Amino acid sequence: MTGTEQFPWSDATWLNPPPSAEPEGGDLVVSTACESDFWRRTSYGFVRDSGHALLAPLPVGNAVEVTFQADLTTLYDQAGVMVRVDERTWVKAGVEATDGTPHLGAVVTHDTSDWSLAPVPEWAGKPVMVRVSRSGDALTIRARAGEGPWRMIRLAHMRPDAIATAGPFCCSPQREGLRVRFTRFAFGPADTGLHETP
Repeated sequence: MTGTEQFPWSDATWLNPPPSAEPEGGDLVVSTACESDFWRRTSYGFVRDSGHALLAPLPVGNAVEVTFQADLTTLYDQAGVMVRVDERTWVKAGVEATDGTPHLGAVVTHDTSDWSLAPVPEWAGKPVMVRVSRSGDALTIRARAGEGPWRMIRLAHMRPDAIATAGPFCCSPQREGLRVRFTRFAFGPADTGLHETP
């Protein structure tokens, strides 16, 4: 994307390092641990903070982009972008396997998690790019498959003074060994407006 620059995988820091994270060319191929997940309380009643996220600073006025490809076959297999302040304040957005179909969605957590999603069966097997822009007190989250159009996922609150990090994440709450190929991890200027695509 215009104005963004690839961020070196090795310059970011793992939250919960995965069993395997191997460079292949310019890509990073990650395999997940058993029952890895991010969630806090709502409906399910449990707290999980064991998913894998590769994070670097995301100050106000900046955006993060992650592109990935994965065979999401088991319930709750997921990959995308995480923006994190701490274990009680974070957002994850991307594609997740639910009811046998890939879904585009986001979980926004301010002590308790919520979840919004929409089916995208036509995205199965395609590379997916997720972009999160941080501007003022908001995160604007968009995604697209391949060279398709951008879709708005979520507008979420984040305090302007919060110190946040962001980057690719993946989880497999029902199994181990989800394999995700991350092909892009980039930072650049935040989007100039809510209704303007990158």
